[in-house]
Amino acid sequence: MNVLVLNSGSSSIKFSVFEAGLGSPRSLFEGAVSGVSGPGARLTFTDAAGKDLAGDRAEVKAETPEEAIQVVLGVVFGGMLPAIDAVGYRVVHPGARLKGHVRITEAVLGELVVAEEFAPLHDPAAVAIIRAVMERMPGVPHIACFDTVFHETMGEAATTYPLPEGVRQRGVRRYGFHGLSCESVVAQLQEAAGKGAVKFPGRMVIAHLGSGCSVTAVVDGRSVDTSMGLTPTGGVVMGTRPGDLDPGLVLYLLRQDGATAESVEQMLNHSAGMVGLSGMKNDMKALREAATRGDAQALLAAAVFTRSVRKAIGSYAWLMGGLDVVVFAGGIGEHDAASRTEILAGLEEMGVRVDAGLNQIQASGVRQVSEAGSKVAVYVVPAEEDWMIAVHVAEMVG
Repeated sequence: MNVLVLNSGSSSIKFSVFEAGLGSPRSLFEGAVSGVSGPGARLTFTDAAGKDLAGDRAEVKAETPEEAIQVVLGVVFGGMLPAIDAVGYRVVHPGARLKGHVRITEAVLGELVVAEEFAPLHDPAAVAIIRAVMERMPGVPHIACFDTVFHETMGEAATTYPLPEGVRQRGVRRYGFHGLSCESVVAQLQEAAGKGAVKFPGRMVIAHLGSGCSVTAVVDGRSVDTSMGLTPTGGVVMGTRPGDLDPGLVLYLLRQDGATAESVEQMLNHSAGMVGLSGMKNDMKALREAATRGDAQALLAAAVFTRSVRKAIGSYAWLMGGLDVVVFAGGIGEHDAASRTEILAGLEEMGVRVDAGLNQIQASGVRQVSEAGSKVAVYVVPAEEDWMIAVHVAEMVG
């Protein structure tokens, strides 16, 4: 069975094709349309060996998600890919009533439209993409895989906001996100443990650090708490989002002359976080280079970011009664050794001993960056969201 996986973000659509059904899904092709909504959109497209297949089609017109998905469908039906037997989509927010990953129907699409008020940056584009692909591929199963499902194991005390019952009955609770990433981390560590490469941890913290960032507490492979809440805006500091704020601060912003809910939402989603602190674009590599040159704003942005992640990891270690493993995933978590160093600095007395040499090595797959005798192991694990979607689609479609 060949599974097409579509993973849409606020300015890009990633796509991949997996051969699934016998054992672990195997990647055959992958690509992306990046720079969506801007003048310089680009198509990347490679096979499993990394061979470039985009060629002279690299520059594309994709000013809307609908245009971007038509570029992807042009690749799907362009004669270079095998016939697609099922399609899986990463959808950020399921809304209040959907549970688990689901086969998409008109009723499910209706629920996703309602859920757009919880995830206005992500769900509207996902719905538009799903409708376009279902129209072009009506004869195959379409599966929505939600970023929240991994966190459905959290207890009521972890998901409940201290708000009046009438508000809570409208679906206002802590959902958590980056669940597909966290689930893929757990699966990869389980596989490595089965081969004797690692010891599967009982108490683990997963720090998914990228443009969006979250920290999740995991006990015996199940989520017990996570930093994001009702929306992907809360939790630790991120690239363009502030993470947790005093609710009174949001009210203060809304009371300013000319402010609207839309303008404040725009600021909190696009102009806050490390971008707001540094005055730079959303690029950790550039931020680190500026910090190395002594740029005060860049240094402050990095310090605020790493401090927020340290606080989250520390609180979850206390919540779980101890800590066996810290995992770093996501673009920053996997590739920025400086962030890992700063987040874990000074924790030797708590049993965290990072190997400076291993921490600097860039490699693929599960890799340990802590010393052999460290009481708390530290791993870098790739966030394999698309592979995780392919796993779920294969299980659901059979």
